[in-house]
Amino acid sequence: MPDVLLPFRSLAYNNAWANHRLLAACARLAPGELEAPRTGFFPSLRATLNHILIVDWFYVDALEGGTLGPAAWAEREPCRDIDSLRAAQDAVDRRLLAVVEGLAPGDLDGIVRVHRGSRIQAERRDRLLLHLFEHQIHHRGQAHAMLSGSSVAPPQLDEFFSEGEAPLRAGEFRELGWTEAQIWGTGQA
Repeated sequence: MPDVLLPFRSLAYNNAWANHRLLAACARLAPGELEAPRTGFFPSLRATLNHILIVDWFYVDALEGGTLGPAAWAEREPCRDIDSLRAAQDAVDRRLLAVVEGLAPGDLDGIVRVHRGSRIQAERRDRLLLHLFEHQIHHRGQAHAMLSGSSVAPPQLDEFFSEGEAPLRAGEFRELGWTEAQIWGTGQA
């Protein structure tokens, strides 16, 4: 019987891994480059990365059953430096991993209540998770493009745990405290 949770689990881990890689690259930026004006939906790398973080806070809180709602974006750039961005993004990525790891197959079509201020939106859990992953990919792509105009080469983000990345991935997974078995399930490579 196929593991219906495997795609969500692998997306959550890949999401956290891509954030780790992107923010590690941003940590190597020269002073002033994180907040330097750039072309994009948000005017800088710092603004783009903060947007990713804020929306993660909003949706992960809803997935956890919380009521944070629009208070998540009360401050447009809550993290002013790369160290605080990395710590905050890592924390919310780990919360998302815990949500996904805690799911049972029947939970995917369950309803999540998303507090939107003046109303509460009822959304299926699987749809909300897919929306969140798409949001991350969309804005990480913008940040990736912004890095192209900086002193730091953008990291590879679209390998999705490919075999060719195994040696680099092993070191990063040690940093993150993960194993292949966690991501793919027992007995899977």
